[in-house]
Amino acid sequence: MDLKDKMILSIIQEDSTHSVKEISEKIGLTFTPTYERIKQLEKQGIIEKYVGLLNREKLGLNIVVYCNVRLKEQSKKVLETFEKNIMQHDEVQEIISLSGEYDYMLKIIAKDINSYNDFTVNVISNIPSIGQYHSSIVLHEVKKSTKFKIDLG
Repeated sequence: MDLKDKMILSIIQEDSTHSVKEISEKIGLTFTPTYERIKQLEKQGIIEKYVGLLNREKLGLNIVVYCNVRLKEQSKKVLETFEKNIMQHDEVQEIISLSGEYDYMLKIIAKDINSYNDFTVNVISNIPSIGQYHSSIVLHEVKKSTKFKIDLG
């Protein structure tokens, strides 16, 4: 990956709606080599997909919770069963396997505190492998980004 590829990635991370023509002008290449570079970055899996980032609050999703989960045991079967079960719930935006005191951290988005409480009572509390969970409610998102730092040299 050379500087032009990194420049493409940087531009796409900032705003993936830029046309190939706009990207080519910004990086100083013509349309065709820019298009080919983007397709190669997609083929290599460096660009996984293009998505629209939505404003959750404007959609009425006002609560973000990080829920740390400790399982009763850590056998492969229990871990896989927990992951399969928890992935089915749209409220769970991220599932991260951890080392340390907890086994997983879940990022959960809910309409309000009552909705989150319903989720814990009806979902989290009913997963038999969970030994303990601890919720941290986000008060304010100071920095929120999906952008990776790309060294442009």
